[in-house]
Amino acid sequence: MRDVVFAYEPYIRLAAFGGVFIVMAAWEFVVPRRDQRIGRGRRWPGNLGVVAVNTLLVRILFPTTAVGLAVLAEARGFGLFNVVALPAWVEVVAAVVILDLAIYLQHVLFHAVPALWRLHRMHHADLEFDVSTGLRFHPIEILLSMLIKFAVIGALGAAALSVLIFEVLLNATSMFNHGNVRIPYGVDRVLRWFVVTPDMHRVHHSILARETNSNFGFNLPWWDRLFGTYRAQPTAGHETMTIGIEQFREPRELRLDRMLIQPFHGAAGCYPIGIREADQ
Repeated sequence: MRDVVFAYEPYIRLAAFGGVFIVMAAWEFVVPRRDQRIGRGRRWPGNLGVVAVNTLLVRILFPTTAVGLAVLAEARGFGLFNVVALPAWVEVVAAVVILDLAIYLQHVLFHAVPALWRLHRMHHADLEFDVSTGLRFHPIEILLSMLIKFAVIGALGAAALSVLIFEVLLNATSMFNHGNVRIPYGVDRVLRWFVVTPDMHRVHHSILARETNSNFGFNLPWWDRLFGTYRAQPTAGHETMTIGIEQFREPRELRLDRMLIQPFHGAAGCYPIGIREADQ
């Protein structure tokens, strides 16, 4: 099984990425949640351009993928799940949940440490909120995230299938929960008990620091409720809330070259957790 998963991983991930992106982009076009002041033509070249940069860097700098590391761990017998015998389905569920918790904690960490926030704020500096925002991460953040993910996968000894499921889910839910799509309130209220919804995650992209530092989950919504970082709705309402951060609000900052240098100029600002601002 692990050899089959490893062999077909690129095709499965590419198909899932393309399929979810097309569905979300079409959904946004047909039933948008918010009117966009700055359209796709201005924002998407930079947001999709950084995806290309990230993909190239990961391929160059990492000799294997997360699934490849899982195959190696399974073959060499290191990691928790290669020592403790569990039913296959229990191992898959446990690995996906633990990896999701690790991503939640990593996300909080990138909001708590000013140097890491400088990297992560490029994601928040998008002036609108749609499916492309879910792909907009600074290359250095992507590389650090890969190292953290590799450490967790190695420690767990997660099976290749578990890692593939997690990777596909994380990528798909990141595009889904950044979608500028309208979901009926009653449906959203039920759905957000099982997955992070766009209305839940949009709060995290508010310009208000107290709202930015909430709703850190990408896939499973339980961690925010468990650790007290859940916020149900934005103060200003979804249609009228301001998206982004106080810095980098000029449209020129949406260009790929400007996005890549954002971590290296300007102050960290008031957003890192623990730094108080007047209206908090």
